[in-house]
Amino acid sequence: ARDGRQPTLDYAGLRAALAAQSRLVLDARAPDRYRGENETLDPIGGHIPGARNHFFRDNLGADGRFLPPAALREAFMAHLDGRAPDALVCQCGSGVTACHNLLALEIAGLPGAALYPGSWSEWSAQPGAPVATGANP
Repeated sequence: ARDGRQPTLDYAGLRAALAAQSRLVLDARAPDRYRGENETLDPIGGHIPGARNHFFRDNLGADGRFLPPAALREAFMAHLDGRAPDALVCQCGSGVTACHNLLALEIAGLPGAALYPGSWSEWSAQPGAPVATGANP
């Protein structure tokens, strides 16, 4: 038997990983929320500095099903910049749609990413947490 639970990071763990440049954050929210233009749930708009935006709905075709594994792999590889998939930390607004990206990564054959369950709601509520706005770096 092996532990099948999803690896996670808490706020402090993610801050440390970002400071060490050992992790890359992938934000599953809609692009306008990521850019800080339309925050509908949290008091502050924007994203975790350095995070890339991969809207979870971009994992789906017009029929509402996941894209083929090769297409998903290509999309995610563009974010990785040569890093291994286990360097990714998926987040969203509250930790739910980030799981969609985690499943899409598995379908793409890129397992090992972690989940930041607190996501933007937790990050943006932390005193002194850095916030970025605008498009993908």
